[in-house]
Amino acid sequence: MSETFGLEIYASNKLAYAGRAQKLIIPAVDGEQGFLAHHANVVAAIIPGEMRFEDADGNEYVFAVSSGFVEMINNRAKLFCLSVESPDEIDIRRAQEAKERAEEQLRQKQSIQEYHMNQMALARAMTRLKVTHKQ
Repeated sequence: MSETFGLEIYASNKLAYAGRAQKLIIPAVDGEQGFLAHHANVVAAIIPGEMRFEDADGNEYVFAVSSGFVEMINNRAKLFCLSVESPDEIDIRRAQEAKERAEEQLRQKQSIQEYHMNQMALARAMTRLKVTHKQ
């Protein structure tokens, strides 16, 4: 059995996971960032995207996460995100509608702030759809 580390995943409204993990991969500003047991202590930003981890028994899990951060300290990782959704929690029809709305909004004339907000909405919707297709 591989070495493990403690993993806790918090959303703003729930504890999504607490247990041991062999590896963790988060979406980061410059790509994906991976963590294994005994990783150096670090705090890193999480961007909206697909987060994956493998538990102590080798089962792989995929979640759609929003922005947040992860801290890896003393062989324990804690993720704090605004939202964490498993594929079972995602309404595919609603995600598809949100994607279409965001794409339509991006085609309209808008302020810089509105443009960035619509880009984030599109990224969230696309992540949700991507995660549900991996079931």
